[in-house]
Amino acid sequence: MPYRLTVLGTGYLGATHAACMAELGFEVLALDVDQSKIERLRRGELPIHEPGLQEVLRRNLDSGRLRFTTSYEEVAKFGDVHFVCVGTPQKKGERAADVSYLDAVVESLAPYLDRECLVVGKSTVPVGTAERLADKLVRLAPAGTQAELAWNPEFLREGFAVRDTLQPDRIVLGVASERAEKILRDVYAPLGEVPIVVTDFPTAELVKSAANAFLATKISFINAMAEVCEAAGGDVTQLSAALSYDDRIGGRYLNPGLGFGGGCLPKDIRAFTARADELGAGHALAFLREVDEINLRRRTRMVGLAGEALGGSFGGRRVAVLGAAFKPNSDDIRDSPALDVAVKIAELGGLVTLYDPAALANARAAHPQLGYAESALEAASGAEVVLLLTEWQEFVALDPEDLGAVVAARVIVDGRNALDVETWRGAGWDYRALGRP
Repeated sequence: MPYRLTVLGTGYLGATHAACMAELGFEVLALDVDQSKIERLRRGELPIHEPGLQEVLRRNLDSGRLRFTTSYEEVAKFGDVHFVCVGTPQKKGERAADVSYLDAVVESLAPYLDRECLVVGKSTVPVGTAERLADKLVRLAPAGTQAELAWNPEFLREGFAVRDTLQPDRIVLGVASERAEKILRDVYAPLGEVPIVVTDFPTAELVKSAANAFLATKISFINAMAEVCEAAGGDVTQLSAALSYDDRIGGRYLNPGLGFGGGCLPKDIRAFTARADELGAGHALAFLREVDEINLRRRTRMVGLAGEALGGSFGGRRVAVLGAAFKPNSDDIRDSPALDVAVKIAELGGLVTLYDPAALANARAAHPQLGYAESALEAASGAEVVLLLTEWQEFVALDPEDLGAVVAARVIVDGRNALDVETWRGAGWDYRALGRP
C-alpha cells in the first residue's frame, strides 16, 4: 500500500510540497494552525505568488488527492510520513534562527503518534536541531522509537518551486536507519532518476546552509568587484562576462546589481555564522559577515547613485521605483533590496511612486507611506528619475520611448544591470548602473 503523506505548515515551502506530492499520485493531508489560510487553500486560493503552483493545487484538490486541515489528531491518524515545513525566521535583535515553530509542531503532533511513522524535517535549521527534535519525538510519542525522525532539506528557488520539487537536481536524506532511508526512497521514486545523497543528521542540516552561503558569497563577490570597478572606472558587467567563460567559475549567480534578499539567503547566512560561533568554529565563517555587509552596502550605494542623478537631493523630487519583490516572479518582500531602497529614499524626502507586477499588495500593507501605481507608466508619470530595482521581464521589455513620453526627465538608474545600455542611451536617456562607468 502506498504511503499517505502529511505536510505540516502551508507557507511557501509547505503549500508547494503538498501540492507537488499530490501531483506525484500520493494522498496528501496538509495542516496549518491558521484557519483562514486553510479555508483559502481549500478553495484553491494560494497565499503566495508562485508560477504554475495554482494549477497544480487546483488539479489535486479536484482529484481528491489533496486535502487541508487544522487538526493534528487527524494528521496523525491519516499519515505514514509527516513532512515538517514551517519557517525558521531570524530572531529579533539576533543573528540566530528561531526554531520555536519546529518545536511547536513536534510537541503538538507527537502525543497523537501511536503507530509506526516517519517525521521528516524540510526546514532550514541550525546544525544539531534534528538530533534534539529526534529525542523529543521519541520522548513524547506513544509509539516511542517507532516514531522516527529524518531530515530532508529543500532547495527551492522562488519562481521555480514547482519545477524544483518535481525535477530536483539532487535529494539529500539525513537518516538514522535503513528503514527511514527506504521510506524516503520510496516516496521520491516517482521522480525517476535523481541523484540521492544519504547522510547523517548534521551533514544534511549543513548542506542547505552551505549551499546558501556559497550562493550568497558568489553574489557578493561580483558586487564587491562592482565597488572596485566604480573606483577604477571599469565595467563590472564586462568583467562578469569574462569570468563566466571560465568553467571553474561559471556565470550563474554572477549578475552584479542590488544584491540578494528574500526569506532565505540573508537570514540563513546570519544563522549559519551564529551557530558556528556557538560551536566554537566562528572563525571558519567570519567571511560571511563581510558577504552580508557587501550585500547591504549595495542598497546604500543605490540610494547614493539615485541621489547623484538628481543633483544631490531627494527633497520634493519625484522618484519612480519599478519593483518591490526581492526577485522577479515572486510577491515576496521579505528583506527586499528594492523595497529597502524605496523606503530610504522616501525617508530622505523623495516622493516615491512604486509599481510591481505581483508584490504591490504586500508592499502597500508593509509600507503605506509610499505612493503606489498600477503600471510602470503610471509610476513613472512626472518622475525626475526612474529606478529599476527588480528585474521583472515586464520592466526589461519597456520601450524607452514610451517611458520617455511620461517622465519629467529621461534619467534611469538600473539597479540590476538588466537593460541594454546602448538602446536606452540611444533614446536620449541618462543611463546609470551599479559598477558601470
